[in-house]
Amino acid sequence: MRVLITGAAGFLGSHLSDRFLADGHSVVGVDNFLTGRPENIAHLRAEPRFTFVEQDVTEPLVVEGPLGGVLHFASPASPRDYLDLPIETLNVGSLGTHRALVLAKAKGARFLTASTSEVYGDPLVHPQPESYWGNVNPVGPRSVYDEAKRFAEALTMAYRRHHGVDTQIVRIFNTYGPRMRPRDGRVVSNFIVQALAGEPLTMYGDGSQTRSFCYVDDLVAGIVRLFERGDGEPTNIGNPNEFTVRQLADEVLRLTGSRSRVVSEPLPVDDPKVRQPDISRARRVLGWEPAVALAEGLHRTIAYFRAEQARTEEAHGRTA
Repeated sequence: MRVLITGAAGFLGSHLSDRFLADGHSVVGVDNFLTGRPENIAHLRAEPRFTFVEQDVTEPLVVEGPLGGVLHFASPASPRDYLDLPIETLNVGSLGTHRALVLAKAKGARFLTASTSEVYGDPLVHPQPESYWGNVNPVGPRSVYDEAKRFAEALTMAYRRHHGVDTQIVRIFNTYGPRMRPRDGRVVSNFIVQALAGEPLTMYGDGSQTRSFCYVDDLVAGIVRLFERGDGEPTNIGNPNEFTVRQLADEVLRLTGSRSRVVSEPLPVDDPKVRQPDISRARRVLGWEPAVALAEGLHRTIAYFRAEQARTEEAHGRTA
C-alpha cells in the first residue's frame, strides 16, 4: 500500500512513517517543519519507498498516483506550541483536515485523523470513554487545540456520512518517547531534560493531577491496528495506567540519578485535573492494549535525550 502521512517530520508522524515502511508499504510524507524537525526523518531520505513533500497542508494536496491511505497527523500538539501558534493550530485542524479529506475522497483512500484526549477537556467522567462528550472551555486559551480537534472529528464524520469516505478517528492520550523535542512544554520531555541538566523540575500545581503515559511504540501499534481494521467510531488509544505528575517526577529523578529538586508553579488555565483513557473499545474491536511499562519507556526515552545532549555538547565544542 502507498500511504500519505501529514506531519511526517513530527514526533508521532515520523514514528508512524517508520512503522509503515517496516511493514513493507510506501510512504509520502508531508510537513512544513513548523513544529516537525528534519532530523526526525533524516534516516529516511535514502529510502526509495519514502517520498517527502515540504508543504503546508492547509494548501491543496496534489499527489500523483494511487494512495491507499491518508493519515492526518499535522498539527502543533504540545501546549507550548499551540499556545504560541493559535491561528496555525486552528487552521490545520479545520482547513488542513478538509484538504486531507478531499485528497482521500479523490483517491478512494482510507482516512485516519489524529484526534486527542483534549476533546474531553477537564473531564467530569473518569476514566474517559469514547461516549463521553467532554467538558471543554470553548473560549479558553487551550480551546485553539481542543476545538480544532473537535471540528476535525465532526468534519471527518461528515465526509464519512455524506461522501462515503472510509474514515477512522484516533483519540490519542499522553504519549512519550524518542524524538520528542526538548522543552516543548510536555511534562515527560520537560522533566527529563531538566533532570539531565541538573535543573529544578518544574511541576505545575501540587503534582496531584494525573496523566496516563503511553510509550510511542505502543501508540503506533494501536494506530496501525485501527487503520487496518477499525470502524468509523472514535477510538481511545493510550495507556490506562494512571500516575500523578509528582510520581512521574520522582520516577524521572530515580532513573536519571539526578539530584534536581522539584519546584511548583501555578496550574495553567483549564489544565485537566485527571486524564485516563477507557480502552475497552480498543481491546474489544482491535485486540490492542499497551505493553511497555512506564519505567521501561522512560528508560528508553532518557537514553535518547542523553544521546541528544551529548551530540549538542559535541557540536558546541566544535564551534567554540
